[in-house]
Amino acid sequence: MNKTALRLLLKTLARWLFRVRIEGDLGQLNNKRLLIVANHESFLDGVLLGLFLPVNPVFVVHTAIAQKRFFKMVLSFVDYLTVDPASPMAMKKIVRLVEAGRPVVIFPEGRITITGSLMKVYDGPAFVAAKTGASVVPVRLDGPARSYFSRLSGRYPKRLFPRVTLSVQPATTVTMPVGGKARDRRRQAGEHLRRIMQEMMFRSRPALTLFSAFVDAGSVYGWGRAMMEDIQGGEKSYRDLLKMSLALGRLSARHTARSENVGVLLPNLATTFGLLFGLSAQGRIPALLNYSAGADALSAACVAACVKTVFTSRAFLEKAKLGWIPQALPDVRIIFLEDLKTGLRWQDKAWITLGLLFPRLATGTAQPDDPAVVLFTSGSEGRPKGVVLSHRAILSNIAQILAVVDFSVEDKMLNALPVFHSFGLTVGGLLPILGGANLFLYPSPLHYRVIPEIVYDRNCTVLLGTGTFLGNYAKQAHPYDFYRLRHVVSGAEKLTETVRGLWFEKFGIRILDGYGATETAPVLSVNTPMAYKTGTVGQLLPAVEGRLVPVPGIESGGELHVRGPNLMLGYYRFEKPGVIEPPVSELGEGWYATGDIVDINAEGFVTIVGRIKRFAKVAGEMISLEAVERLGLAASPESQHGALAVPDAQKGEAIILCTTDPELTPDRLIQTARTQGFPELAVPRRIVYLSELPLLGSGKVNYPKLREMAGA
Repeated sequence: MNKTALRLLLKTLARWLFRVRIEGDLGQLNNKRLLIVANHESFLDGVLLGLFLPVNPVFVVHTAIAQKRFFKMVLSFVDYLTVDPASPMAMKKIVRLVEAGRPVVIFPEGRITITGSLMKVYDGPAFVAAKTGASVVPVRLDGPARSYFSRLSGRYPKRLFPRVTLSVQPATTVTMPVGGKARDRRRQAGEHLRRIMQEMMFRSRPALTLFSAFVDAGSVYGWGRAMMEDIQGGEKSYRDLLKMSLALGRLSARHTARSENVGVLLPNLATTFGLLFGLSAQGRIPALLNYSAGADALSAACVAACVKTVFTSRAFLEKAKLGWIPQALPDVRIIFLEDLKTGLRWQDKAWITLGLLFPRLATGTAQPDDPAVVLFTSGSEGRPKGVVLSHRAILSNIAQILAVVDFSVEDKMLNALPVFHSFGLTVGGLLPILGGANLFLYPSPLHYRVIPEIVYDRNCTVLLGTGTFLGNYAKQAHPYDFYRLRHVVSGAEKLTETVRGLWFEKFGIRILDGYGATETAPVLSVNTPMAYKTGTVGQLLPAVEGRLVPVPGIESGGELHVRGPNLMLGYYRFEKPGVIEPPVSELGEGWYATGDIVDINAEGFVTIVGRIKRFAKVAGEMISLEAVERLGLAASPESQHGALAVPDAQKGEAIILCTTDPELTPDRLIQTARTQGFPELAVPRRIVYLSELPLLGSGKVNYPKLREMAGA
């Protein structure tokens, strides 16, 4: 049998066994100078690309692999070039091939993934692309990692013949950086290729809804796999969560209408996520209410989103001392889950059994661009607004995060952040569930002694928190409590150098500081193990486009405006109940003005300067209130500080600093400002001592309450 006939036979066999699908524009593979880059999931990758790509490429193969007997036999059917990555001549050979017009296939990671995510991307392939000006066509392989030809650990569910998808992404180029040393230019080109690979991993994800994504996760990772725990005890499998979702969705549908915003007022429990998925499957939109914001904010949230029905738990209200909530919502129907479960009939049980056998039949009619959840802004500067996030926005943000950070089935995440907070919902809840990681849910981030013990006892590898919470965990924890942690991610507020240094000195852990907004589902940027810069909040995620708009009086940076697939549909406002107002930006439709002043360096790392609303104009100068708080921390690192601006007849505005340090004096602040380089105008005119600062459930300072307590 000749090579052509054997190739056709193998292609037919592979298409039948692996149900191979090819997506994208194959016409771009006809470019004269072509470099095909692909992620590396298994030993099958080269075979699949060779069989199904409509070109006859040259495969770049590591010398050590090419010498093995099995691969010698496989490689005899294709054109290949063996290279030693340590040899400086290796890339020059590939350059000559590309310049000669031969398509070349290369795996920039240089090795098969052992994490399920992208591994380190080498600079060599980027150098080839930049040197030759070749069209770079990224091809995403999805599926081979779940075969027995991968190198993933035994905890990853394997199948003999998993479905395989080849996603051909739009062609791009890597430009050769100008100036600087050759080594630096090569590194910059490598960074560009790394971003291209990350974009490829994100853009190849299918468009789904929350419930259909959950069904996909159960199918991929195994319905019987235990993946969730909470303080009520016992591990929950994907099947357990599916059963809970089907039951709660079926029962809640009797009391609500399709497309209705349904209030959810529950803590971090498996039941909460069961209800969220169940409502989503039934075409209802969960509105996650912030029970820590107070009666007025809770009532305003229900008015803005037209919430008429709220599901909660009698036991939760009692234990959390929230008995005032029914009285605070006199026009809202409160339904307790304890009562709801008593209404389960035999018809419901039969429907649930059918749904467990055929879960895709229960996915409902929701579309990716329909509203998925309603979250509410913290109200730290005024009345809360309802943020309407679509299925596409939330799932896009999860895919963006997974493209840059290696969360996997080997990880166990501890999430104590409340689900009414976007960080706690998307990153702390939906990401591990839909991404195959394990999850431990804890109901309160304020138990500073308990949480480190849980991390230690449950062998958690990922911890989320705000800077305030992480600082308190570090103070209470034993140095060995966090020995298993791989990733500690901070968000929702600026991470101080004090907290960053404490974690590194006490535990040897580098905190991954991130940045986002509820309106962006929520993550916009994050430091990662492969792209980290101290003092910044990392680089913008794949497919997030950011522009800086100058702000009068601010010399460095500008107001960040963003657009991307993770952007909200719009706001619900108290003044216009039930009306979705799309985001507004001077840059036009589809852009969102974050209200944050940021600076972005040449490498794309984002530094937060402050919020526009949190600047004071003192004697004609714009002073960041966050800088004033940093001044307070520099003078008194062990205390909490909150800065406020108040009208002043002489200087326009004056600054008040609220602090938990009774010994903090203006003289001490002045001395610290001089030694640390703060402007003297940043020294507050008045200092107010408080035993503790009021916090929102997200860990942020409650500034309206602080203003009231300070008599400002």
